[in-house]
Amino acid sequence: MQKSLKRLKKQSSNMDNYKRTKLLTLAREAIALAFENKKPDLEFYKDVDESKGCFVTLHRKKQLRGCIGYIQAEPLYELVPRAAVAAALYDDRFKPVTKDELELITIEISLLTEPKQITGDSEDFPKNIIIGEDGLIIQSREGSGLLLPQVAAENFWDAHQFLNALCQKAGVSFQAWKEKHTKIFKFQTEIFRE
Repeated sequence: MQKSLKRLKKQSSNMDNYKRTKLLTLAREAIALAFENKKPDLEFYKDVDESKGCFVTLHRKKQLRGCIGYIQAEPLYELVPRAAVAAALYDDRFKPVTKDELELITIEISLLTEPKQITGDSEDFPKNIIIGEDGLIIQSREGSGLLLPQVAAENFWDAHQFLNALCQKAGVSFQAWKEKHTKIFKFQTEIFRE
């Protein structure tokens, strides 16, 4: 089933439509082959060798069906299939996607910029966050977590709510982002989907 490419948000990017389409094709192929315990032949995809972190999000009828990704930058032709299979089969919030269900799934890929630590007084952190553009990462003694930029926009959160939700995702107290030992990073994404 061929799906058309849709680009979300106009954002600056070095990735052309050809490479975006190729990554979406690779993600779908990787999931389909995983049902047969096979992997795609990556030779065809090696021209998409940019190293970035990425997340693959799966939707069925606009409902989240799985989302897994990796912050650490690696060649996308290696990272995208790994994230796609993990989102389809190993996101423990959902039952695994089935072979018959795959044609009903829409694939979305988020490519991450390198995270930058937000520094200064934690009370000023919300002023440094642009809702819908910045994703967040928290690292504390008690846990860590990540939320993509679109999560805050889809939930109509302000920056304080976004930071509190990030803490919840990490399994730490809602105000942990204000603690001295806690580090908050922000990043941007290039998002595209079928």
